[in-house]
Amino acid sequence: MADTLQQLLRERAEQDTVAIKYGDRTWTWREHVAEAQTHAAAIIDIADHTRPVHVGVLLANGPEMLTAMAAAALGGYVLCCVNNTRRGSGLVRDIALVDCQILITDAAHRHLLDGLDLPGVNILDTSSEEWAALMAHPRELMPHREVGPDDTFVMIFTSGTSGDPKAVQVQHMMPIFSGSALAQRYSVNESDVCYVSMPLFHSNSIYAGWGVALVSGAAVVPAVFSASRFLDDIRRYGATYMNYVGKPLAYILSTPEQPDDHDNPLRVAFGNEASDRDIAEFARRFDCTVWDGFGSTENAVIITREDGCPPGSLGKGFPGVAIYNPDTLQECEFARFDDSGNLLNRDAAVGELVNTTGGGLFRGYYKDAGATDERLRHGMYWSGDLAYRDADGWIYFAGRTADWMRVDGENLAAAPIERVLIRLAQISRVAVYPVPDESVGDQVMAAIVLRDGATLTPEEFEEFLAGQADLSPKAWPRYVWITDDLPSTATNKILKRELVNYGTTPPGGVLWKRDGSRFEPHSRRVVSGTDR
Repeated sequence: MADTLQQLLRERAEQDTVAIKYGDRTWTWREHVAEAQTHAAAIIDIADHTRPVHVGVLLANGPEMLTAMAAAALGGYVLCCVNNTRRGSGLVRDIALVDCQILITDAAHRHLLDGLDLPGVNILDTSSEEWAALMAHPRELMPHREVGPDDTFVMIFTSGTSGDPKAVQVQHMMPIFSGSALAQRYSVNESDVCYVSMPLFHSNSIYAGWGVALVSGAAVVPAVFSASRFLDDIRRYGATYMNYVGKPLAYILSTPEQPDDHDNPLRVAFGNEASDRDIAEFARRFDCTVWDGFGSTENAVIITREDGCPPGSLGKGFPGVAIYNPDTLQECEFARFDDSGNLLNRDAAVGELVNTTGGGLFRGYYKDAGATDERLRHGMYWSGDLAYRDADGWIYFAGRTADWMRVDGENLAAAPIERVLIRLAQISRVAVYPVPDESVGDQVMAAIVLRDGATLTPEEFEEFLAGQADLSPKAWPRYVWITDDLPSTATNKILKRELVNYGTTPPGGVLWKRDGSRFEPHSRRVVSGTDR
């Protein structure tokens, strides 16, 4: 196996199996690599080689995005994946941060750049005559550089759920490392079709979608996620493998179930952050294997599920993964539970997920030494994620470090409460977060999106909470907001900072407040999932 994407794509140049399926068109690997070579040669010809050859892409999932990715790998320059949901000053900030000298966009996204001050950036529109002229004639590719495994292939922005996005420097080896592990685990080969509907500007699709296809020789279907179109696409393209991140399984499962949903070619769905309930229901409904892991763009802390993984657990960590108290710099105690599953030693067991061996494959954030140093402290990598681990080594997610809540003198974490609330059949998505207590500390607030057609009354919610033996009374939400949607990133991660900013007066929807064990709504009407 090649150890750089540059070499791997060169090896695909003579392959006549299908590389891309999109609409009614297909491209073989031979055709795809040839187009990418022409693309790369044109970019290298017009680049200013006195500056870093950093080429931005502001594109949606599609053949042009895949070609731009392959071109950067073959050409040996650095691709900069710009989040196409960013706007205005945020977009300017991201493009400037990664030193883009060329920015490739298309007719669908060109307007996002109108009026923006982007000095020194050559904007190329793939729908323009200028672009057509650049691509008109195949030319010999003389790479900007011959790359090694540790050389940067792409800069990917973090989701920005807790602040401004940071640019992670991703080496050539990373998609190969991740893609090889997944392709081997799920026996993906040239006969498979990888359905990639998570944004290709994000690490999940590059590591767990494109990387899998590239190392295995499978075909890629670049798509824009749609819950209603999902199954039609799987059948149309013969997709056998898919990646996901965030809540797409919940969105898909909220669509009406049909008797023939299981009649489809999908074998495997791999991703991050699905609930236990959604994993089981998706596997049953679509007759496939669903495997949920834990990772990040930095890829320094990796946790995988294994056989026997208990409900609610992320799985077991790779060597070096541990849970440390960031104040004492000591490893946290193993979690202890009572017979009902309540965590008995929360303050001593919950800590920050770390990699004690260091940053692993993480090479730092581009032009952000402060943020890099914050991650790499005391010889370890600090993830910013809270977790606890039982005596058998099973790790349980407890939220981000910002998700700590101090309720009545006790520390609570958001993720365990969310895992309990999602058991309620009427709930499609839920987010738990702190709001200020009227006296001191925090109170628990839950934002809920119901499934289509579902109804929920305060009395039903109270009865459900009372029946959850593993939910401490202190963890009962003081406020419940039922709304039609939750603010999210392009990768379906909930933006809790926006929910926190709403406080106890969120816009629209229905708000309940608990008094003792009773919830009192502002409106006594039944709340329905069709009230959207």
